[in-house]
Formats: sequence, C-alpha cells, structure tokens
Amino acid sequence: MGSDLTVVIVNWNVSALLKRCLESLKNSRNISFTSAPAPYQGDVIVVDNASTDGSVEMVRSSFPWVRLIPSQVNLGFVKANNLAIRTKMEEKPPAFFLLLNPDTEVAPDAISLMLDFMATHPEVGVLGPKLLNPDGSVQPSRRRFPSLLTAFVESTIIQWRLWKDNPILRRYYMQDLPDDEIQEVDWLTGACLMVRREAIEAAGFLDEDFFMYSEELDWCRRIKALGFKIVYFPQATVIHHSAQSSEQVKPLQHIYFQRSKIRYFRKYFGSFWALMLHLFLLLNYLALFTEESVKWLITRRTLHKARMDCYREVLISGLFRRWGV
Repeated sequence: MGSDLTVVIVNWNVSALLKRCLESLKNSRNISFTSAPAPYQGDVIVVDNASTDGSVEMVRSSFPWVRLIPSQVNLGFVKANNLAIRTKMEEKPPAFFLLLNPDTEVAPDAISLMLDFMATHPEVGVLGPKLLNPDGSVQPSRRRFPSLLTAFVESTIIQWRLWKDNPILRRYYMQDLPDDEIQEVDWLTGACLMVRREAIEAAGFLDEDFFMYSEELDWCRRIKALGFKIVYFPQATVIHHSAQSSEQVKPLQHIYFQRSKIRYFRKYFGSFWALMLHLFLLLNYLALFTEESVKWLITRRTLHKARMDCYREVLISGLFRRWGV
C-alpha cells in the first residue's frame, strides 16, 4: 500500500494562491509530505492545467517535494483530478485522497484531525472541513440534494433579485442545522474533500461529463448510494479564497455552472426536466441581460456594462458547448 494520504490539487493560473496553499500543507502538524518522521505520511500531486502565470516554475523551484503533472491543455477540474487519482491508484494507492482547491489554506491541524476521524469511522466515505472566508466568517459548504425547485431558484434571477431569502434555499444550504457540529449531510462543496480509497473503488472516479461544477454533488450522491456516509467535520478548518468581488463578472463561471446543473438534472431527473431547466435558464439570462442593459443606458456604470457583456456571452453560448477555456 501507499501513504496514508495523497493530496490532489488542480491548478490553473493562480500561482500566488497555490504557493500559499502548498506552504500551509508544509506547515501541517502530525503529517509529513517530505518523508520526515510523523504520525502520518502523505504526498502531494499538483496537476497544472496549462497555466501561463509561472505556476509550473514556481512549484518546481519552491516545492521540490511536490509531484507536478503539467498538462499542455486545460483538462478541466474533473479530468485533471481523475488523472492524479488514477495515477496513484495504478501505483501505490493511499488510504485516503484529499481533493484540495489551490485557493485554500489548511489550518495546521486540519488534515491530521480529519485523518484521525476517518480512521475511527470506517463508514464515512467523504469528509469535509468547515470552510472559512478570509475574514474568518463561515463559508457554507453543507448541502442537501437539490430538488427541481432548487434548480430553478439557485443562482438565477429568482435568488438574485426576486426572492433572496427563501425557504427552498435555506433548506438546501442546511441553514436549519448548526454549522459547528459534526453531522451527516447529502453532499459537500468541493474546495476540500477527504475521500476514502474504498469509496472511490466502489463508486468510480469523478464523472468526466462534468467539466467543472456539480461533479462533487454527483460523486457524493453515488458514494452515498453505496452506503457510505458523507460527513461535515467542523473541528477542521480551511480558508477558501473564493471570488469575493462583485466586480468580477466572468461568463465562463456562469456557463460551466449552469451547463453542469443541466447535465446533473438530466442524469437524475430525465431529459424532459433538463430541457425545461435549459429553456428557463436562457430566459433567466435574457432577463438579466435586459435589466443590466437598461441600468447601463441610464447610469453608464462600468459594472453594469461588464454584467451586460457577461450575460450576452452566456446567451451566445446557448449553454450548449464549451465556450473558451
């Protein structure tokens, strides 16, 4: 067998954040990634998705103990993770994998606490820590499985404009339960997920039909269906530097998120509801585009122009095909 843990990080043009992430791993307590004596032994794989910001050179020069897999093309989040997992499975598979975003910083004791818990709870297939924003506030990561209503409300004009505080999403985000207690959930967002090797062997790899987004939802659903538990573990904390600025309006994020949502609902709810959702989402972006166009004509604010351009790109994509990388 291999090490206790393999950390898998997929990077794309976030060199500075990746460096902070790797430094936090290096400073972890009770686990060594450099073969130094420690209760736990681990290794780190970084798959770089054709970055152009010097990420590859930074890892090679500053973190020689990291195994780097540079790709000449952007494989996407899912294929890149699978590449690393499959590579380790074919060599010396570890007891656990930790899928970690490059824009995270793990607390010094986070990984060892998670490993301790997994070692004493063999029924747990996936474990996720409490995610924190850089300001220390809790970043919601617990989820119930989405219903059809969830699909039509989350990240649409209904949530953003018409019905911001609604019971559908409060239930989906598990806001009825405290966020400081260990608890079983349906799924966890994928910034930091520890997955048992046996769960991967039973459920298979991440579904590569998802380029990015919804892949952890689908994976947790398959793993849970096999009898493993998905557990939220707030004793371990990880800072997640997700996009904070409302000025950052990126059409690719909308396109990939909504396309993956459509794909998920086609897989589990059928083609009819996937088609209804697809049509609704296009109407949703048409309404958003119209709203921002009017605001821009009135105010000439850069933000409204950026949003208008973003929603136009989403509409042009039709949410059908990959739209740039």
